[in-house]
Amino acid sequence: MLVRNLLLLNIFTVTMYKSTNFPESLQQFFIHTLTEILTYNPLLKASDAIHMQREWSFARTCPLLTTLYRKLFVAFSAEKLMCHLQQILETHEVNWQHVLSCFSTLVVCQTEAEQLVKDLLSSLLIKAFENYDMENMITAFLIARQAALEGPAVFMPYAEWFKVSFGNASGYHGSSKKALVFLFEFLSELVPFEAPQYLKVHIMHPPFVPTKYRPFLLEYITLAKTRLADLKVAIEDMGLYEDLSSTKEAVQPQSQALEDVEKAIRIFENTGKIPTSVMEASIFRRPYYTSHFIPALLMPRVLPEIPDSRIVFIDSLKRADKIPPNLYSRYVQACHSLKEKHLQDGSIEIETDHLKEPVEQLKAELDELIMLITDQSKHDAVPAQIALISERLMTVLGHRNNENEAAFFNSLIQLNICSPKLEQQDQCVIDLLLTSFCQNLIAASYFNPPDRQGLCLSLFVKMICGHRRVLPALLTRLCQLIYHQGPSLNDAHVLGLAAFMIHLNESKSLIPEVNIGSKVASAKGLSVTEYWNHLLVCRTGESLAFCMRFCTAAVAYCLCKFPSLSHDDLCNLLPSGLIKKLQYVVPRLSLEARGIGREEEAPELSWRSLSCPSVNYTKTSLCLWKQTCFQELLKEKLFQLSFQEWLLFELEVQPEKDILSASERHDFHYWALYQWYLPAASASGGCDGNLEKACGILIGTILDFSQRSELDNRGQLEKSEFSVHNRTVNPDILCRLQEMVLELGSRQTSPTGCWNDKGHFLFRIFQERLKTIGNGSAVGERLLRQQEVLLQKRILLCLPPSVLIMCRRGKKMTLDCEDFFFFVNTELRNICSRGCALSYDITAHFLRGLLNASLDYEESAQGINDVLKTCRTKCPIIISSAALWWLRLEPVLCSQWKRLFGAPLAQELQRLRKCQHSATSFLSLEAEFSLSDTPWISAAFLHFTVQQQAAHGRMRDVLKRVGSDTEQLLVCLLFFSLMDLIFTRLAPKQGTEFQKSLEWCLEILGCLEEQGVSWLALFHSAEKDRGLYQILHSAASDQYISLLPIAFYSLIPCFHQNLLNREQTFLYVAVDMYTQLLRLYIEGENPRRSDQGGQSLPSVKHVDSLEVLTKARQFLLHSIARCPKNSFVHIQQLLDPCEEFDPEVKAALFHSWKPSVAEDLYDEPVLF
Repeated sequence: MLVRNLLLLNIFTVTMYKSTNFPESLQQFFIHTLTEILTYNPLLKASDAIHMQREWSFARTCPLLTTLYRKLFVAFSAEKLMCHLQQILETHEVNWQHVLSCFSTLVVCQTEAEQLVKDLLSSLLIKAFENYDMENMITAFLIARQAALEGPAVFMPYAEWFKVSFGNASGYHGSSKKALVFLFEFLSELVPFEAPQYLKVHIMHPPFVPTKYRPFLLEYITLAKTRLADLKVAIEDMGLYEDLSSTKEAVQPQSQALEDVEKAIRIFENTGKIPTSVMEASIFRRPYYTSHFIPALLMPRVLPEIPDSRIVFIDSLKRADKIPPNLYSRYVQACHSLKEKHLQDGSIEIETDHLKEPVEQLKAELDELIMLITDQSKHDAVPAQIALISERLMTVLGHRNNENEAAFFNSLIQLNICSPKLEQQDQCVIDLLLTSFCQNLIAASYFNPPDRQGLCLSLFVKMICGHRRVLPALLTRLCQLIYHQGPSLNDAHVLGLAAFMIHLNESKSLIPEVNIGSKVASAKGLSVTEYWNHLLVCRTGESLAFCMRFCTAAVAYCLCKFPSLSHDDLCNLLPSGLIKKLQYVVPRLSLEARGIGREEEAPELSWRSLSCPSVNYTKTSLCLWKQTCFQELLKEKLFQLSFQEWLLFELEVQPEKDILSASERHDFHYWALYQWYLPAASASGGCDGNLEKACGILIGTILDFSQRSELDNRGQLEKSEFSVHNRTVNPDILCRLQEMVLELGSRQTSPTGCWNDKGHFLFRIFQERLKTIGNGSAVGERLLRQQEVLLQKRILLCLPPSVLIMCRRGKKMTLDCEDFFFFVNTELRNICSRGCALSYDITAHFLRGLLNASLDYEESAQGINDVLKTCRTKCPIIISSAALWWLRLEPVLCSQWKRLFGAPLAQELQRLRKCQHSATSFLSLEAEFSLSDTPWISAAFLHFTVQQQAAHGRMRDVLKRVGSDTEQLLVCLLFFSLMDLIFTRLAPKQGTEFQKSLEWCLEILGCLEEQGVSWLALFHSAEKDRGLYQILHSAASDQYISLLPIAFYSLIPCFHQNLLNREQTFLYVAVDMYTQLLRLYIEGENPRRSDQGGQSLPSVKHVDSLEVLTKARQFLLHSIARCPKNSFVHIQQLLDPCEEFDPEVKAALFHSWKPSVAEDLYDEPVLF
């Protein structure tokens, strides 16, 4: 019987009729045969087809029948075939089993059939709604579902088709109320015959319905839910990650829960957090969570000695109170009992036999595929074989409880690029698929070049992409092979994986975005094209060589595979990252690609030379580089490697592991900078010959790279040996930056110099970057800005010190520090370590630069004096910083001065030296304190000298010896001590530090009170242009100034009655400080500062702020009644803030302020 059937099939082999002169007759015969098959014995009704059509997929249809269909299809074009099928459906009563299996065979075996089927469905729906014809409707739905059964590799999922057709106002049903009623009548008639997955689609993605017609939708949903209840499938029991587009039969809630558990654990592995879907289910879908998800999670098993992801996940849920204690106790006990039972049996076995048979079947089908590919006479059977492989793959996935149901089509694929984990069963299946692809490619290449190998490899990869459950494991395995094991792969593996990448990119629309578990990557996920860029790294000599091999193989394969592809389509197919990596790597490793040395004419790119066992990738990459088609691609903006991208690649290279020697790397940098990018036009990624532009790009790129480094080192990549940024910036790149900046500096004194009108280019670059970050109040924005400023400071410290100062030539040359002062006052001042002093490195860098820059000044000493005098008022924090670090600065500056000038030290430097000497001598009891003409500078030196000598214990004696006429000195000394008090309060090194600082402040304040000196102006936050006090405030960071309320109310022990009586503004200042303190506490406006390591200070709430608030409030309420009437002169403007934060304080103020007014109004008038 089988032999007879095979002989009959040979009748329909078109090649037998090549000599026939009657092709028209032959086509008529084939049409007649196809018609007879599709209309034979039409006993099944449409309702039967709805219920049974899953069994009529291509893989489940009799092979003889599918072979017959394929032989009949050969005689017609796809368009003519579709036209005939439509005619049969419209004019005949059909056998639905044959018709639907025919459509399955058509979409599987004809690559152009997908669009034609979509057009047919559109035509059927238009006719159905025009004539309200149920026949056309049922035909369209049956065909759409049948095509979707073959997977998204050949046709869109049913859920997508339903949403596209009916999910918006422009759908086929949107023309009228009658059309809407017709649709719901049709869907309602289907309900008794529907499978659960289709009902779920209709409920979860319902047709678009105007508001006034919502009752029609609600009525259908009620009917559908009732049917689901009859089938014992509750919509509430839908899995957390269930795919409504799945072609699988509906699974029981218990099975779905097992898959949900595995999906949740995988997400937990990659994020370290309980998935949001699980947390939401524990609240909003509690019946499913408690009845199915938790029991599936707590299935007893033999627990491993080292806790795995499931154990950690369960512990996290338990700590979050998401697992009932009694269930957890029973789970632990059951696991313990199971372990004892296995130990008694003598072994602990892992049962995997249930998986063996499906995997073996999959392997057998894959082996059959390679036999078909190597036999050119059987190429037409390849699509059918791929469909069988798809069915076997679905069987493997369906038998595995540890694999989640397919993720939603647009959901992120979660994986950790630095530590990709893959279960052994996953790896087994993926390796089978990858091995099969590579073997097919190599086998096919023995007979034909890629452009003559047909579409079999494209179909194979597209089929894999259609199984969405495979994609996470596939991309994880590619990460393991390319990112982690790349340099160790042999040439055959490299070629196979490179070709596989090209075909994956061909099917990129089927692959969701990828989250690689890195803070340096996009938070929204990466496209698969962007994912390749992260897998191919260039950090060491080995990785550079592998990157060249892989990219050369991929691009060469693409050019050989698609030689007739249009230029635009080729650009869309090729991953841009591969072309850019080649532009970086090939010139780096080949002098000839740079145009250096003897150039030979490039031979034609040959696929056979690339696929031979002993391929020379150095020669092959150079051959590819010289191809005209490749050079044409480099002209496309999409593929151009910009200067910034080149720098990022080069910054990742680790010099100690580079394939180039130091001198070779130096030559490469000079070629790239001065011969490639500097003269190149900006449209092609260059710098238009503008050295300042090149320097700006270089600085910006270094900062971007360093920002990524900081994020990386604080993230989960920190401890990985594959971390991109576990080191400093490449010193060779910094050398190139220094050279370029010095070259720019040599032009700055020119009358036409580019710095004269625009300001210092370096600080202009910094400010532009800071503008993009913004100056928001959110903690994250502030920390990001602080980090950027610290990195910018690092750049400054890498450059020659004289770069900080501009020399302007006019009638008289001047040293211009305005841009640096502005940068200090707006940025560096707010990240200083102690609130009123910059770090030593930047302070010394500026002063050394000032001395160097003054060399070009006619009167060097005078130029330095002028700048330092300007610092007193325009940038006082530089002077206070010099006071803090003078003991370290003095030998450096004096040595440099002697080396440069050999003359007496400049007057202002001598003045600073004298202030230090005076403070030191005074504290050592050797001399009286010598007050300079600028008291606040003397106070700064005295304060920091006290700190360095730890002389707090004898400060009362020291203050008594200061002498008379030192009121301003004491007030300034109090200010610097208050800054130190804030510092010790927020960042205490020891428990006694704060108490020492407080005692020192109280001593100074007591001395001021004894002399009757006013000091409240230090806290007048609203006043501007306050002379000395304004200078003091500008010498401290804004964050510390805003924390003055804490310091103010730390001084309560010195607030006596005579102070309240003497100082008319005391009450105003006390109330103002109190409202600011409340604002810090209540609104969270607690400033944070960064130390030199970029660490944030703890918030006000963490420094006993409640205790400070309580004492402040008690003191204020007690003091209001004791203040004289003249203290309330300006108090009215503070009543509103008091009402907002503390109505009781406002009432007390109002009560003490109003009595006099009330007495004037209500006293009895004297009339006579």
